[in-house]
Amino acid sequence: MQRMTDTAPAATSDWTELAIRESDGLAVSLHWNQSAERVKVTVADARLDEEFQFVVVGAQALAAFYHPFAYAAARNDVHHDDERQALYPRQQV
Repeated sequence: MQRMTDTAPAATSDWTELAIRESDGLAVSLHWNQSAERVKVTVADARLDEEFQFVVVGAQALAAFYHPFAYAAARNDVHHDDERQALYPRQQV
C-alpha cells in the first residue's frame, strides 16, 4: 500500500481515532494527537490499494473529513490524477 504524507506524524499509538466512515471500499478517518495538538485525516481506498493522509487545521477538520479529496486537491496533497479519475469518472455525453 502506498502512502503519501505532507508531514511526518507522530507514532501511531499517539493518535486517537475520533471518527471513521466507510463506503464502497473507501475508508476515511479523523485522528487527534493530543501531545502534538494536531489533527489528521487518513483516506484508504481498498479498490486501488492506496492510502494517503494529511494534517489539517483543527477548525477545518470536519470539512476535510467529509470532503478529503477536495481538501487535499486544494492543498495539492493528492498527486495521482489517474486515481482521482478512477474514483470520479467523467460522465460521457
